Amino acid sequence: MRGEYHVVHEGDVVLTTILGSCVAACIRDPYAQTGGMNHFLLPGANGPSSLDAQSYGVHLMELLVNGLLQRGAHRHRLEAKLFGGARTIDGLSDIGAMNGAFAETFLRNEGITIVGGDLGGDRGRRVEYWPLSGRARQFLLSGDKALAAPPPPKLPPVPAGGSVEFF
Repeated sequence: MRGEYHVVHEGDVVLTTILGSCVAACIRDPYAQTGGMNHFLLPGANGPSSLDAQSYGVHLMELLVNGLLQRGAHRHRLEAKLFGGARTIDGLSDIGAMNGAFAETFLRNEGITIVGGDLGGDRGRRVEYWPLSGRARQFLLSGDKALAAPPPPKLPPVPAGGSVEFF
């Protein structure tokens, strides 16, 4: 789930995403039994023009909040948890910190209470969120090793010599 949002209003659903400098907002209304998550790459619409609106926090935060309101949530009851915003590459601008600051400011301006989460750091994370209960769990990734593919399996040694038959 990247550059997306999803709203749930029934069932025991778990939303999962992997974050580096991106941020995921997990928002719910505990009384309306509806909740959802988004995952955005950049804070506002002033980034590179080649990226579409689905990459921007300003767009995805609005879609998530409006999706919750359409399913019976009330703005004053919404509660949020924010995850991500890591600084994954030294020496470049800290887009993770900008993403986190944007999300906090957006929620504060909308009157949505932040009840938890984890922003910043220098490691990516996998986040699981149960929208109806509000439960969230994160697993910190251990640098490049967590994202790297497993080593290829060891093949048995090839016997020396022999013949090959082609069809």
